[in-house]
Amino acid sequence: MNSKVSVIGAGNVGATCAQRLVEKGYADVVLLDIVEGLPQGKALDILQSTPLLGTGKSIFGSNNYEDTAGSDVVVITSGVARKPGMSRDDLVLQNMAIVKGVTEKIVRQSPECVIILVTNPLDAMTYLALKVSKFERNRVIGQSGILDTIRFQTFIAKELNVSVKDVSALILGGHGDTMVALPRLCTVGGVPLSDLLQEQKIEKIIQRTVKGGGEIVELLKTGSAFYAPAAATVEMVDAILLGRNRVLPCAVYLQGEYGINDSVVGVPVILGEKGVEKIIEMNLTTEETAALRKSAAAVKEVIEIMKF
Repeated sequence: MNSKVSVIGAGNVGATCAQRLVEKGYADVVLLDIVEGLPQGKALDILQSTPLLGTGKSIFGSNNYEDTAGSDVVVITSGVARKPGMSRDDLVLQNMAIVKGVTEKIVRQSPECVIILVTNPLDAMTYLALKVSKFERNRVIGQSGILDTIRFQTFIAKELNVSVKDVSALILGGHGDTMVALPRLCTVGGVPLSDLLQEQKIEKIIQRTVKGGGEIVELLKTGSAFYAPAAATVEMVDAILLGRNRVLPCAVYLQGEYGINDSVVGVPVILGEKGVEKIIEMNLTTEETAALRKSAAAVKEVIEIMKF
């Protein structure tokens, strides 16, 4: 059966997701945006690269949601970035309106799809899409856990001058200042991180991870990260469409797990063809549990701004 992925939003994150998906070669891709010509132009540019990729899969740019019909996975990247003078509440409410409208259109066209949220504030937007879609919670998932974790892995590898392939790490919680790093579980080639780095250095790496997106924004001046977010998103699409049952940190709606109810935070899950096949409940320390619940509470504060 031919798989189909629709990416909503043809900005830097969305277009890069579409490019990476086409390069994978396992699904046809629809790139959709409200701006006329933008998704069509980017899709055509990506399509013209396929003779060198050896893939027969197509990509199609559109402004019409009917072209996304029958998608297996839909990735939502639509939204606005926070601008100077814009409050957090302003950002939440503006992106709430966008994500709500996008989700309603997606559900009409692809009622059986899995939705992956990338739009910020990520955890709150995942909660919103879940409530608007009325899908089972396993089919509405936020991307941030993988992104935060790969940033952590990258900084550890750079500090130790080792291959990133040998670094195993995990970040839980919301996508932002309240994310929860678990350095005690981090290993490098099976060696505990604490055997390789002093606590002070580890904490410095954690803080850089927490501020990872902001560091890129500061360097770019007029934009935000998109290569790594796109890679993290495509890792999720891989796990779902290829039924890989990967254990990955994803933002999901919790109903009692970790003592958290009615909130969305990043936790380890088994990600496969049904979306979230299982939420894994780890044995956390008292301090880690408290930090995760604090993160969930911070997400709830953002959710309450939406008042729906």
